[in-house]
Amino acid sequence: MSVDVLQPGLRRITAPNPSPMTFTGTQTYLLGEGDIVIIDPGPLSDIHHDAILAALAPGERIAGILVTHSHLDHAPLAAPLSATTGAKVLAAGPSDWGRSDVMQALAETGTLGGGEGVDATFAPDEQIAEGDRISGSWGEIDVLETPGHMANHLSFAWNDVLFSGDLVMEWSTSLVSPPDGDMSAFFASVERLAQRDDRLFLPGHGAAVTTPRARCKALLEHRRGREAQILQALAALGPANAEDLAAQIYTDVAPELRPAAARNVLAHLIDLSQRGQITTTGPITADTSFQAG
Repeated sequence: MSVDVLQPGLRRITAPNPSPMTFTGTQTYLLGEGDIVIIDPGPLSDIHHDAILAALAPGERIAGILVTHSHLDHAPLAAPLSATTGAKVLAAGPSDWGRSDVMQALAETGTLGGGEGVDATFAPDEQIAEGDRISGSWGEIDVLETPGHMANHLSFAWNDVLFSGDLVMEWSTSLVSPPDGDMSAFFASVERLAQRDDRLFLPGHGAAVTTPRARCKALLEHRRGREAQILQALAALGPANAEDLAAQIYTDVAPELRPAAARNVLAHLIDLSQRGQITTTGPITADTSFQAG
């Protein structure tokens, strides 16, 4: 498995888990020289575990393991890698951490569905939060809370580089599946990143984002466009649920990706209802119909 040297003190290894949802695979980053911080160790894979260790130069050691969020393609290797190296796992919290009051209430009903790809067993050794700084031979890493794709999603700023996890990627938009995903939080987090001056975003999948501000603005425009399509479809169809609307709107999506599209639509519907732009025909569930006005 090849190791990409992106710049002095920064290496990348791609996990062997390509798929329609992970693109070429999860990107694991090795930051520093001597003492190394791992960002997103990746899926449970002996091959990837050994590749990370093989990427270390003689005398180097893993001093910390950072996790942007606890999906199965990012977090499960953290525990075995920690057991091998003694390095602590740092993240915002377990997989049910950080939900908004609205999403927590919906999760407690048990009728919203979701939970795709969530690592239910994930628990960091130490919880880190907005404003924390992780210092070492690699310099300083600033922690940013960037929920949206998942409630416990963090981004990590190092010099002029931001490790953006699955929030901002070049190859695709993010899945936002309630109650772990939250469209209201997604908008706020991407708008926040759009105001930063980072030279580069390094995402969890795919190529580097070389024009971060432009990419953030494009993602926001894309989501606002989807929002407009949903409102137009509700005006034309009358009451409809997320699955019906996804079939109407995502006409160019492969059948195997239609369930993910429906989850994105549901996230938009919850956000729109919270903002008073649409109403529901009953309590919000995965199958609830929404209507304009």
